[in-house]
Amino acid sequence: MKSIFHHRYMKSIALASIAIALALLNTACFGEEPDFCEADIESACLHVDDPEAFFYQNTDSFQTVLSTDTAIVFIVRGNADITSLSPVFTLSPGASVTPASGSTHDFSNGPVMYTVTSQDGHWTRRYSVSIVPTTHTVTDTVRYDFEHYELETANQRYYTWHNLLADGTLGNDWATANAGYRLSMSTAKPMDYPTTPLTQGYDGAAVCLKTSSTGPFGQMANKRLAAGNMFLGTFDIQVAMSDHLHATRFGIPFTGKPARFTGYYTYEPGATVQDFYGNPIAGRVDSADVYAVFYRNHDAAGNEVVLYGDNVLSSSQIVAVANMGYYKPTTTWTAWDAEFVYREAVDEQLLASRGYSLAIVFSSSRRGGDFVGAIGSRLCVDKVRLICTHEE
Repeated sequence: MKSIFHHRYMKSIALASIAIALALLNTACFGEEPDFCEADIESACLHVDDPEAFFYQNTDSFQTVLSTDTAIVFIVRGNADITSLSPVFTLSPGASVTPASGSTHDFSNGPVMYTVTSQDGHWTRRYSVSIVPTTHTVTDTVRYDFEHYELETANQRYYTWHNLLADGTLGNDWATANAGYRLSMSTAKPMDYPTTPLTQGYDGAAVCLKTSSTGPFGQMANKRLAAGNMFLGTFDIQVAMSDHLHATRFGIPFTGKPARFTGYYTYEPGATVQDFYGNPIAGRVDSADVYAVFYRNHDAAGNEVVLYGDNVLSSSQIVAVANMGYYKPTTTWTAWDAEFVYREAVDEQLLASRGYSLAIVFSSSRRGGDFVGAIGSRLCVDKVRLICTHEE
């Protein structure tokens, strides 16, 4: 009897190992090209004679390019001369780029297009590189209305959002973890993802965030649910599986001193809160998370700082936080108004030099980062406003 039990036990272990291997193999197939024929720009650098007069921060001269990005944008001071610049690129191993890395171009007429060719010559990818002189827009209120959204361009699997800039063009300041959800639920339809548009919001379109099951793959990886989320910043799919808290990079440079954080929301908690292992937690009701964080984006040594999922509310770089704390469940649109509570004075010179960043975070389950929450929890937000004391 012992040998039969041992045989069955080893067989079950083998089957589980095969299932996990197949899941990981499927995950590895999501890329646009195999590893040996990558055609990517991995980083971009812009060298100038006087970086302090050209950039707001010296670190603005270097960018790490995410695998999902094909548009590279350098933000420079409003009076910068962009007629003769020579970007330098780090490419995938063995890849080449045309025009050549380090070649000189006039960026005053718009983006310059670059084509990267893989080592085997069979794969290409096109990038646009823009140098954008930026002056500070005088305004008292920054508005986010979530009217501009579309299916992501590569595979049309999930939605992405654009913010309306002061000059009428669209930016890419908003990010979600929808790309990470695709790793576990590759067959999901666009409206099945945790973060989706809501056509009938408080006024026009809104954004809807739902805590969702990650299915069998999520159970194997001990990541049984995904909270719907949306935030100012970027999501790095490359590290999502190995270090999910560092896949979310919170914050964008911000040149105003925010005083209040307002908007409208509805929230319906899911039926049963479950713990990390999927066990129900008796008596617990899920709660939403809505807050804004204003922080210094360089440390005392001048190194660039970005906040992640593990320190977005605890970093020593934080200057002010606006957080209502508890958002009462409601099916009707309800206003919130949170005041920024400052921990230190704002350096006006540093503010004018883009030395501060702002993060806004929405989540349908407050502990979603720990994979704790109620599947079915639904948070909708609209007409978000940042009321500033001044901007330059």
